[in-house]
Amino acid sequence: MSGRRAAASGKARLRDDGEGVELVALPAAGDEVSLSWYKSLKPRMRRGHEIELLESGAQYFPALERAIDEACASVYLETYIFEDDRTGRRIGAALVRAAQRGIRVHVVVDGFGTALIDPLRAQALREAGVLLEVFRPDLRRYSLDRQRLRRMHRKMAVVDGAVAFVGGINVLDDYNDPNHGALEHPRLDYAVRVRGPLVAQAHVAAARLWWETATVNRVAHGGKELSARELLQLPAKVRSDVASSGNVRAALMLRDNLRHRRTIERAYLRAIGRARGEVLIACAYFFPGGRFRRALKSAVRRGVRVRLLLQGRVEYRLQYYASQALYEPWLREGIEIVEYRRSFLHAKVAVIDDWATVGSSNIDPFSLLLAREANVAVQDAGFARLLRERLDRAIDEGGERVMLQSYTSRPWPVRMMNRISLVLVRLAVALTGRGADY
Repeated sequence: MSGRRAAASGKARLRDDGEGVELVALPAAGDEVSLSWYKSLKPRMRRGHEIELLESGAQYFPALERAIDEACASVYLETYIFEDDRTGRRIGAALVRAAQRGIRVHVVVDGFGTALIDPLRAQALREAGVLLEVFRPDLRRYSLDRQRLRRMHRKMAVVDGAVAFVGGINVLDDYNDPNHGALEHPRLDYAVRVRGPLVAQAHVAAARLWWETATVNRVAHGGKELSARELLQLPAKVRSDVASSGNVRAALMLRDNLRHRRTIERAYLRAIGRARGEVLIACAYFFPGGRFRRALKSAVRRGVRVRLLLQGRVEYRLQYYASQALYEPWLREGIEIVEYRRSFLHAKVAVIDDWATVGSSNIDPFSLLLAREANVAVQDAGFARLLRERLDRAIDEGGERVMLQSYTSRPWPVRMMNRISLVLVRLAVALTGRGADY
């Protein structure tokens, strides 16, 4: 059976021929497409990786632009926000250059995070050859429908199936905030550049998401007239370099609403449960569920130092004040809380002894229960030490520790905002069917 005929039949699997990973299509029912692709995306912690930590856009965007400019076959880019600012235009120009020299360039943006994308800009990208798709275009912006809340929050890029970028950094200038304007200091965020076996999984995940989004959008814009065979057309091959590129143990962790709903949360809970020295979490939006809160308290009782680096500037009032409402029991338990106030904190990273993670997932119900997320987990003392050093520096330069006495004496209007926000967030979580956990 040819690759095209097999792809149209609707089932695919990974085949490793020693030189690369190939997405080989097999005959099966269309309902099995997602399940088959998902089997290949189960996280596996294994050696053979080269992992480079990239801090904020100053390090991330030059590396991403260089990779796109050096692409030989394909580029996949997924981002929640693709802003029309200096950085967005810079990365957009790199994508256009790649497309114009014959590279297959696939871009997926989220329909809520990039809801205001300029139609003329989108048209210019498409006319240049960029295959641009919008994940769940946001047609009812203020609706609380559960399906509408299922967003594509991943920030991931894969070039030639050989190098992947995974982290929390949107295509957005470090000194620009869409809601607050110019920033005096850069936004604090992290990503990793990865070479090695897990890039194959990132490649398959990116290809699958683009295919899925493109198919859904075709149906929504008149594709019902197309045959089922045309709508289920899978890519015949997704080839990736699986050769070892270092000695670091790492795994790709994806969160979705099918087979991998709790992958990232469970990885955190396992790491915290095994911690013997320190748990250091930096998270922009921190509103953990009951299991997560109990795990942190249990770690403190075992003698583990637990530190949280959280948002100290009001970016989104609801999330900020709801998270603050949870501080008191943590402080009384001995958990250290530091608020980052130098600029906006957008990081979603952690160091737990020699285990670390960098990615897009916040520790809140929207990331852990609803959104599509991507994190890289790294089991390596050297990488953990480097990330810990970067976070310690951020704490020294822009952090302010929250003390129990000052917290309990905060002004009554702030306390009222905390209580109201907490109620509203819990009501929103109730829409997911998991309200009891929060």
